[in-house]
Amino acid sequence: MADPVAHTIAYYDRHAAAFAGQTAELDLSPLYDRFLRRIRPGGRILDAGCGPGRDTIAFAQRGYEVIALDASEEMVALARKRVADRAAVYAMRFEGIFWRDEFDGIWACASLLHVPSSDFAEVASRLAEALRPGGTWYMSFKLGVGERRADGRLFVDHTEETLRCALRSAPVQIEEVWTSEDVRPGRAAERWLNAIAVRPSAVAASGENRENDRIQRAEGAG
Repeated sequence: MADPVAHTIAYYDRHAAAFAGQTAELDLSPLYDRFLRRIRPGGRILDAGCGPGRDTIAFAQRGYEVIALDASEEMVALARKRVADRAAVYAMRFEGIFWRDEFDGIWACASLLHVPSSDFAEVASRLAEALRPGGTWYMSFKLGVGERRADGRLFVDHTEETLRCALRSAPVQIEEVWTSEDVRPGRAAERWLNAIAVRPSAVAASGENRENDRIQRAEGAG
């Protein structure tokens, strides 16, 4: 069976320059502000699925320490050229993420939508575990339901309900969900689902575990 992710990566390798031309200068300041207000000044951010480096350089210019990755070699080449020595950029699929407890924030803008539903739980867990306790994770998907193919690419669309279900096994809590218009010219009718999740701090997680234990004891006594 053909690997839909490999086909998607090949698409971006072939169209990297055109994609960069369409998206590299988009103004995502409202999204940045909503994400960065949760990140400590100078904090460490992972740009997961960085494309040509638009968001990577934006965060670096704001004084954050940024590490970026993308599965497309051509996108990585464009990102490295754009960010120069301002950030490290890795050629890596999500399954290769190896960091643990290292990032104050993870930015996954329009990237996880290419992860097959069957692989999403594992990828989500890897990303969540790369966050430090208390860390923040932004993600976005096209608003809709289910897997589909478009221009040779795999897309997995989400609503708030399906995203909450998909993240059920990951050690994070969703704190904000909202929809927005596509900012690309002529595509305002397309809708995006945005979400911010947080990895609970050790103190909060401990308190939650104690509460769960209390409830279980109470139910057992009943």
